[in-house]
Formats: sequence, C-alpha cells, structure tokens
Amino acid sequence: MKKFWLCLMAVSLFTISSSFAQKYAATKSVVSFYSHATIEDIKAANTTSIGLADLSNSTVAFSISIKDFVFDKKLMQEHFNEKYMESEKYPKATFQGKIEGFDAATKGPQNVKAIGKMTMHGVTKDVELTGTMEATTETTLSIASTFIVKLEDYKIKIPQVLWQNIAEEIEVKVDFTLTKK
Repeated sequence: MKKFWLCLMAVSLFTISSSFAQKYAATKSVVSFYSHATIEDIKAANTTSIGLADLSNSTVAFSISIKDFVFDKKLMQEHFNEKYMESEKYPKATFQGKIEGFDAATKGPQNVKAIGKMTMHGVTKDVELTGTMEATTETTLSIASTFIVKLEDYKIKIPQVLWQNIAEEIEVKVDFTLTKK
C-alpha cells in the first residue's frame, strides 16, 4: 500500500510539473499601432503589456494598458486617452483565445491562428488573428501578429471635423516574448 501511495504521489508531481512546464508569461512586449490618414500619420507603442500562454490547452491571453501607449507628440497622446479611447473608463484592451497550428517540437517560426475574443473600449468582438509563433529556446516563446482594427467595430468615434486626421482602420502589431514558468 505504501508503494501505491508513493507511485501516486510521483505521478501527481510529474503531472503537476509537466503542466507548469507548459505555461509561459510575457517578459518582453511591444504593441504598436499605425494610422495613415490624409493629413498626418499617427503611431504609438506600448512596452508594458502582459501576456500568458498555456501550451497544454493551446490558450493565450494578453492585456494592454491603454494609457501606456507613447506617442511622439504629447498632445496626440492626451487626445488619444481622453477623447478617443476614454482610457479612464476603459483602461485596457484584452484578447483571450485558442492558438491553432503550433507544435512546440517544431523548430523555426510557424504560421498560427488565434481565435478568440478581443475587448476594447468596452466592446467585445469575436476575432480571428493570424501570426507567427516560435519556440525560440527550450524556455521561451515568441508570438507576433499584425492585424487591422476597425474603429467603428469598437465604437471609437472620430469627430467629423477630424476625419482626415485619423484613419478608420488602424494597423496593430503585437510582438511578445514569453518565458516558461
């Protein structure tokens, strides 16, 4: 009976350590966006975003603080937070979903699809994002994607007087490095 309990404990510990070995947390992130409009281009970057990935169930989640986007012009940053994104009311954008097409045993970047829910400006939408994912070392993963966000999909309003300053579609790039936990 004692051997049975020892075997059961060993299997339990192996299972627990295996499940932890498949969980990753972001140690480096860059989320940026670019808006090309008639009068001026707008770009900003955020390096404080957090992310998690669990390879045991192919899930991924990211949280991006809206206030942490940095612009070249302070006035743009102020307008972005106060007038468009209302970052006091909606402080973050999130994505939660499942990754399809990734095999941790395969070397090199792999084309993947993430299917899930993106929440921004108080609106949650079903999205399908494409990108790449790579096991860069035995303990790190790299996830990158470029996609388009339509402002109207997230009820982000552009005043009529500024329609030439801000594009209706914004290119978003995400680049995360995650480390095994």
